[in-house]
Amino acid sequence: MSQGMQRVVLVTGPSGAGRSTAINALEDFGFESIDNMPLSLIPRLIEGSQSMPRPMALGIDVRNRDFSADGLMEVHRALSAIPGINCDLLYLDCAREVLSRRFSETRRRHPLAPDESPTEGIARELALLEDVRGRADVYVDTTDLTVHELRAEMEGWFGQATGQGMALSVHSFSYKRGLPQGLDMAFDCRFLRNPHWEPDLRSRTGLDWPVAEYVAGDPRYEGLIEKVTDLLLYVLPGCVEEGKAHFSVGFGCTGGQHRSVAVTETIAAALAQEGWRVSIRHRELERRGVTQGKGHMPPQGGERPK
Repeated sequence: MSQGMQRVVLVTGPSGAGRSTAINALEDFGFESIDNMPLSLIPRLIEGSQSMPRPMALGIDVRNRDFSADGLMEVHRALSAIPGINCDLLYLDCAREVLSRRFSETRRRHPLAPDESPTEGIARELALLEDVRGRADVYVDTTDLTVHELRAEMEGWFGQATGQGMALSVHSFSYKRGLPQGLDMAFDCRFLRNPHWEPDLRSRTGLDWPVAEYVAGDPRYEGLIEKVTDLLLYVLPGCVEEGKAHFSVGFGCTGGQHRSVAVTETIAAALAQEGWRVSIRHRELERRGVTQGKGHMPPQGGERPK
């Protein structure tokens, strides 16, 4: 990171998704870490720490009495607008049934349902955090991760907190719901032929090979992939030199289900093949509970971790 840049990571997500593990890992990587940080105190804390060389990790969750989703997103926007601050919103997610099992195993009460079943609190918390989830700069699904695997994820994203490592996220989205917040670049895929009009493909997604093959059959597809990949490989090294810790690029189509998903997967694989540390997000598929395709794309085109 460039000299004088202060790295701040806001760590949030549903209770039981691994926030404490993530914060402890960040502390091991050299971050100054504070958990359960009141939103109202964060701007004052950052103002007093900008001259400090260590990056900061701030754990934020529903236990804070001044917590609100809008308040958290406003803090994120405000910090991101401060010159010299590089602020990432890290969201740790987990499947509802796994969260329920974790609470059952530990016999903990849920902070949003202290006198009820944890299942009730989990449902309320996930609904409360839905907008925050969609605005995250870095998204990690801990459903199938062990503690050690989660630490490895944190190391992949933040282990070089004071070095030149830059995390790259590639998003698919629907223009009907607007651009994802925080994109550095966005590309429109609506000029490609649309699988929606093929009855056999309509219910499938760009993660399915028949859909990906159909989209790739458009004569303009190959040129799009080649030109966008070349552009990103030209731009990304300059972003590293500038001190950016995170770069986000999005691909949109009408519904965010077919064309944008297929292009996102192809571009992410091409960038990973060039050695970039890539995370994939499919915003509209995530809203439907489809999680395939998310997570780190390993360098040199290796297989994703299970």
